[in-house]
Amino acid sequence: MRHWTALLLCAVAGTAVAAEIKVLSAGAIEPGLRAAAAAFGKQSGHDVKITFNTAPEIRKRIVGGEAFDVVIAPPAALDEFAGAGKISADRVDVGRVGLGVAVRPGAPVPDISSSEALKRSVLQAESIVFNRASSGIYFENLLKKMAIYEQVQAKTTRYSDAAAVMEHVLKGKGREIGFGPVTEILQHREKGLKLVGPLPPEVQNYTSYSAVPMTAAANAELARSFVRYLGSPEGKALFAAAGID
Repeated sequence: MRHWTALLLCAVAGTAVAAEIKVLSAGAIEPGLRAAAAAFGKQSGHDVKITFNTAPEIRKRIVGGEAFDVVIAPPAALDEFAGAGKISADRVDVGRVGLGVAVRPGAPVPDISSSEALKRSVLQAESIVFNRASSGIYFENLLKKMAIYEQVQAKTTRYSDAAAVMEHVLKGKGREIGFGPVTEILQHREKGLKLVGPLPPEVQNYTSYSAVPMTAAANAELARSFVRYLGSPEGKALFAAAGID
């Protein structure tokens, strides 16, 4: 940690006045990113202002010309931004997040021990809830691959982001099951939400996230320093502690 702190202080020495780093990030990595941003701010003296959005919304905002210093998104989105000249080449992988299953306190716990068990549990559920973002698109395609999408479509509720899914599940009733990023489920544990577990390994899907400075960053060197910190051993440890591999 001392070694990284020394490097960080050297990197930002030219920015004597406290500056603000504007970050646009996918919401699935929120707990790890908030911890890393707080640590970076404490060490550097600069403020990190984070805006969280779904991957589709991030694309809309970046393509629409909104200005940020750093963007954190799945590689496919970053490839598109790179092709449009929106981001630099200093990309750093910050981690990946898998899909999990959630139920409200006291609700029946579904069997998700295998892909077949998951399929039966989805068919037996009175309601299933998931989002329209990256993880929800994957889960929709999984239901189609299992050949049960049309059977469960009428009892499906979808939201724009995973946080809204978890709030719905907490207030739900009957045999209702929620699906979303494991990190989002864990953030709602204090409210009583139960993480049943991750999807079975044979159907699990991990969404990877990378951070990169934008070419229009107000302070390019400071943006690069923050991105490098996210990929440092100290930054990686903070993400890992939040359940982000």
